[in-house]
Amino acid sequence: MLEVVLSFVVILIVFLVLPLIVGQTEHKVMAHMQSRLGPMYAGGFHGWAQLIADGVKFAQKEDVIPAAADRRIFMIAPGVALIPYLVVLIVIPLDRDLVAVDLDLGLFFVLAVMGIGVLGSIMAGWASANKYSVLGGMRSAAQLMSYELPLVLAASSVAMAAGTLSIPGIVEAWQWWWLPWQAIGGVVFFLAGLAELRRPPFDMPIAESEIIMGPMTEYTGMRFALFMLAEYAGIVVLSFLTTVLFLGGWQGPLLPGWAWTLAKVFLLSFVVIWLRVTYPRLREDQLQKLAWAVLVPLALVQLALTGVIKVLL
Repeated sequence: MLEVVLSFVVILIVFLVLPLIVGQTEHKVMAHMQSRLGPMYAGGFHGWAQLIADGVKFAQKEDVIPAAADRRIFMIAPGVALIPYLVVLIVIPLDRDLVAVDLDLGLFFVLAVMGIGVLGSIMAGWASANKYSVLGGMRSAAQLMSYELPLVLAASSVAMAAGTLSIPGIVEAWQWWWLPWQAIGGVVFFLAGLAELRRPPFDMPIAESEIIMGPMTEYTGMRFALFMLAEYAGIVVLSFLTTVLFLGGWQGPLLPGWAWTLAKVFLLSFVVIWLRVTYPRLREDQLQKLAWAVLVPLALVQLALTGVIKVLL
């Protein structure tokens, strides 16, 4: 019992700290890439406390609920968007012996739970009694349906290669030559995960500069902050999953296993930020075409390639 409690505490600390680190990194990396200062004053040195200041600001804002909103759904939607990412971390290993729960069907569990998080945006849009928010929720639903298929197909490829649905089992089976073998699946999985998180350039349902956050338009204060935290938590979870499925997780020379896992996670988080700065937002038709005309065929090619090589081996 004590071991379970300690594991939960460690996961909770990781869940609360890593998204904040990624958020702070995004502030600084975007500022440097765009040749601007960014927030530099909060906390003194290099604005290290900017995210803490943002949290205090959100806590002080008035919590407004539209008069015509479905209050109960409106209030629980941010939690529905955030909590699934905490649940997913329970089965993701940080090192060979650092995993809270090693499920035999861990990969199936992860893919099922991650799909729930997007429902938070759909619920928020529907419950807000705002036509713009409803449209944003519908766009989120369409994007989820489009990108869930390549995500699952890519994950199925690496599970087929390892011969198990246990995430630690997949990491144990991983070999260095899987990098070129599963490269297509890794790229498809990562891009589809970004689209499910509605991160740029896949942020058409939100489009904050045009339609003002889509399904989250009516949210203020801490409820809005929970949606922002869910976004950064999603980045962390996606980076962890890509690391343990396609990059060997804790495997690597010299350094401890947990250090290799975290190094790969932070590298992928940097790539997420880099993509945001580099590419413009896709139109809705471009977004759907990328999923159905590019990622799904590539995922099927990767699945077929994995099947052929497994037969030959």
